[in-house]
Amino acid sequence: MRLLLVCVGRSKAGPGRELAARYLERAAAAGRAIGFSGVELREAGESRAARPDDRKREEAKAIAVRIPPRATVIALDETGKQMTSLNFAAKLGRARDEGISDTAFVIGGPDGLDPAFLASASLTLSLGTMTWPHQLARIMAAEQIYRAITILSGHPYHRD
Repeated sequence: MRLLLVCVGRSKAGPGRELAARYLERAAAAGRAIGFSGVELREAGESRAARPDDRKREEAKAIAVRIPPRATVIALDETGKQMTSLNFAAKLGRARDEGISDTAFVIGGPDGLDPAFLASASLTLSLGTMTWPHQLARIMAAEQIYRAITILSGHPYHRD
């Protein structure tokens, strides 16, 4: 199974970008041995529309073209379900075992994700009840993907 992290907004050079990239690289390397064919970051530009609803609709279109057909979509949104890292890892493991070819984790722009896009996602997941800057959300999502892969592979990175 290939994992995608699809984000609205381009990451600026610096420590945040480097940390997210490091987690995704680690996840890709560790995941190959347990059935994950890759971990990729795909960025979509922010809309410049004047109204927030229009921006979210335009960004949803830009996101959609970066997601393969039939991919499982997990939207990251503050209104989503909260999961433990162990439950998240188990969910990824089940999807892999069921033969899902692609799973895309999606982070919207500053205004969030379009309601229609959220409704079409297989799962809406929250990284917590606090509001996080998009760069931190990207790092946190990348780290949780890496953590899930280490949990599934029996690596001691995750401790209970």
